[in-house]
Amino acid sequence: MSTPRRRAGLAGAALGVVAAGVALERLTVNRAVRRKARLALDAEGPYGTLRGAEGVAVAEDGTELYYETDEPEPGGEELPFTLVFSHGYCLSQDVWHFQRAALRERGDVRAVYWDQRSHGRSGRGPEGEEVSIDLLGRDLKAVLDTAVPEGPVVLVGHSMGGMTAMALAAQYPADVEERVVGVALLGTSAGGLGEVTYGLPAVGVKAVRRVVPGVLRALVKQTELVERGRRATADLFAGLVKRYSFGAARDVDAGVARFAEKLIESVPVDVVAEFYPAFAAHEKTAALAAFDGVPALVLTGDRDLLTPLEHSERIAAALPAAELVVLEETGHLLMLERPEAVSESMSDLLTRILRVYGSTAPSVQPDRRHV
Repeated sequence: MSTPRRRAGLAGAALGVVAAGVALERLTVNRAVRRKARLALDAEGPYGTLRGAEGVAVAEDGTELYYETDEPEPGGEELPFTLVFSHGYCLSQDVWHFQRAALRERGDVRAVYWDQRSHGRSGRGPEGEEVSIDLLGRDLKAVLDTAVPEGPVVLVGHSMGGMTAMALAAQYPADVEERVVGVALLGTSAGGLGEVTYGLPAVGVKAVRRVVPGVLRALVKQTELVERGRRATADLFAGLVKRYSFGAARDVDAGVARFAEKLIESVPVDVVAEFYPAFAAHEKTAALAAFDGVPALVLTGDRDLLTPLEHSERIAAALPAAELVVLEETGHLLMLERPEAVSESMSDLLTRILRVYGSTAPSVQPDRRHV
């Protein structure tokens, strides 16, 4: 019979394929020096410091969903729609730091950024409640009803946030048809996440998939111990974050890399465990039809190990009005790794929406490009 200790050992062995090289590199530098460097980056880094007008939407189960709104500069022209940003798994609204700064610089955009349940400043769901992507879609509906009760919207979602937008479309297609005038899906998937290898050998992937659910359940029972372990293994954790977040980690600014670590390490292990099963059940390819006909951006990195390129290609194939943009040598956290390219693609999307919205312009034809 398989025991929790044996399952944990198998998972560790599988992940060791990735971790061994990282650990070897980390052991060559004094740990105290690295810790001092991290503290310095934490104190100096400006990332995630942008704040807007605070608001709270209430989900169907009473969970409080925190959001912030950035308004256009007074007296100037304003785009005739609101952008609503949904972040990914183990992140928060602050992951949009660079895009938020770029939109503020434009001065003509109203934007809403929210923290998904159990992430960032949002509340925790009821204990024992099963988390599903459909539930997150209903959370997004609550945010829209509160923060943007009327008028056209553009949905922007990264990773789990993109899945949240698809879940909204699956459950509220009439609302999407009436209100959504554009959509941006970054580093996300419409389904088939069980096929992802995470860059591991086939044997390692099978072992991880078999034991991770049980291991996570066991870890939740030892949350305090696990959190201490995460802090004690900060160097190894940092290496894994870089591998799975960035495509060219050596070229990423140290402050940005540390910012990504802080976002991920701020999510408690029991939240990680609560959300994990939802991804295997996620299948929303059919729901993409609700976005058909509106300008769409599908943006991905060619080195994304969590939601690989082919997942974005499938989404783009289902959306005739989509532009597929592939950022070269870029990983999963493309908005942090390639902020200028992401902001430029977002700006192009807004131009396309303006060309169509309120006009008789012909439908935008699909495009494919590598950057």
